[in-house]
Amino acid sequence: MGQRIEIHVPENFDELRGPLRMIVGGIAVALLAIGLFTMIYTVQAESQGVVLRFGRYSKTVDPGLRFKLPFGIDKVFIVPVKRQMKQEFGFGTVGATNPYQYNPSKEEQEQEKSMVTGDLNTATVEWIVQYRIDDPRSYLFKVHNPDDTLRDVSESVMRTVVGDRTVDEVITIGRQEIESEALSRLQEKVNQYELGLSIDQVQLKNVNPPQPVQPSFNEVNQAQQEREKMINVANGEYNKEVPKARGEAEQKIQGAEGYALKRVNEAEGDVAKFNAMLTEYLKASDVTRQRIYLETMKEIVPKLGRKIVIDEEAKQILPLLQLNPDERGGRR
Repeated sequence: MGQRIEIHVPENFDELRGPLRMIVGGIAVALLAIGLFTMIYTVQAESQGVVLRFGRYSKTVDPGLRFKLPFGIDKVFIVPVKRQMKQEFGFGTVGATNPYQYNPSKEEQEQEKSMVTGDLNTATVEWIVQYRIDDPRSYLFKVHNPDDTLRDVSESVMRTVVGDRTVDEVITIGRQEIESEALSRLQEKVNQYELGLSIDQVQLKNVNPPQPVQPSFNEVNQAQQEREKMINVANGEYNKEVPKARGEAEQKIQGAEGYALKRVNEAEGDVAKFNAMLTEYLKASDVTRQRIYLETMKEIVPKLGRKIVIDEEAKQILPLLQLNPDERGGRR
């Protein structure tokens, strides 16, 4: 036979029942309050929420007031998907809220910006990467510390792009091309590693030769600028003088052509006039000869001044001359 179990109820159990009910009720109310508190959460306007249920990905929710299972069954990670973030390489802006924005070590900043170009020269390159979180799930769970990974990938890509160009291209004319190629390559690597990021911009900041050779490089740049300036001035003078000379030559050519046309027209007019006179002369040669003679004498005689008219039989003209004219040229 089994043992008999006896339960002894205290004599004052009825007195303890009230406090026990109060304790249990308080615990229930507390659990209910905690449950309600842990069920409600808010996703800000520029963010999305990634919900885990029992540690496994469940869903991604948009901004607004949301509900989840309480008591740690559902966990929510808020990710600012619309906020543009940036990383700085070779320098750092004080007061950054993003802990991955720049490397706080000055020594590592110097190492970041020191690069070797394709022609085996060195240059100091400072740049900025601006990016956003494109896929919150990948950003949180695909790669451990994606922001730190992005820094490493950005530095690798920039060294590759700079290493394909000469130092002159890196410092002067190739900046835009470097930015464009670095952006394309960086986005390709980010997609390959599934970082969940979208690269908005890669921007070069200060690009200079190393400090020991910078004065010499500046002198070379200044000489090149002076050379370009002199070439531009010479081209300006050329563009001013050559059209001017061409205009003057064209003007003289047109003047000569006009003069030639004038002389030809005058000659043709004289020929036509002579031919017309010849025609009239042939019609009445005696009359025409007489008319021409009279017209010619009418034109010439007034220009002769003092005149003496004699006929063919005059033997002596001396008595007819006034040999003592007065001072005014008259006769006595």
